[in-house]
Amino acid sequence: MIDHVGFSVSDMARAKDFYANALAPLGYTLILDVGADLTADGYSAAGFGKDGKPDFWIAGAGKLDKPVHVAIVAEDRTTVDAFYRAALTAGGRDNGAPGVRAHYHPNYYGAFVLDPDGNNVEAVCHAPG
Repeated sequence: MIDHVGFSVSDMARAKDFYANALAPLGYTLILDVGADLTADGYSAAGFGKDGKPDFWIAGAGKLDKPVHVAIVAEDRTTVDAFYRAALTAGGRDNGAPGVRAHYHPNYYGAFVLDPDGNNVEAVCHAPG
């Protein structure tokens, strides 16, 4: 089981705003905002998560050479839809509207959005519709 994931972004303020809004429908909030003076590499970091546990981290070390893909579990399909709308409103770009992806499995319902740096962020529900 993965405890947390993190990646670097080109503009921390923009990324924090994007993720605060895009992840809100999934129940995620900004839990920790760590100043550059407290990190080993000298870059600020922000941890988003649920129930007081940050498991989705961004750091201000600059845009990655290649985008990453991160998928976050949604409780139901309505939440996937809400994530997609919130992420687009927050400045994300469509990378796959909400829908069933039967090639993964019959109940795979996901939505994909590119963040401001081009990273592919997904909300997915595996429960039957």
